[in-house]
Amino acid sequence: MPRPDPALLDSARYPFRHAISTRFSDVDPNQHLNNVALAAMMEDGRVRFNVGMGMRVALGQRRAMVASMGIEYLSEGHFPAPVEVCCAIEAVGRTSWTIVQVLMQDGRVVAFARSVIVSIADDRPALVPDEFRAELTGKWALRP
Repeated sequence: MPRPDPALLDSARYPFRHAISTRFSDVDPNQHLNNVALAAMMEDGRVRFNVGMGMRVALGQRRAMVASMGIEYLSEGHFPAPVEVCCAIEAVGRTSWTIVQVLMQDGRVVAFARSVIVSIADDRPALVPDEFRAELTGKWALRP
């Protein structure tokens, strides 16, 4: 994944935020937060974003699956300062949507992630419901 557009690193553009405490066990031998811990923090933020959007109710009988995820590690994170995961919808397709995230610590971007989520019914991609699409492209969309 190429380095993200600097405009995507502006946390003010993201409508959802979730604070996460760092743990000593997140520290690697280089004395910074390890990549696996940062990926888990992104996952936690993404799942809480899904809950905040009311995704399960909005999808009805459909399920949501992560089709792809990429993370760019942009600077070191350190224990014990907390991090904040900011999430937004970047794009919505017929059967999928793209979530972008920035992980912030002490006012700086530590990591950026982009995930494609697919709506699934009967083990196949299914259309994103119109009402949920309106929420994704409105309230939860990346701000200009």
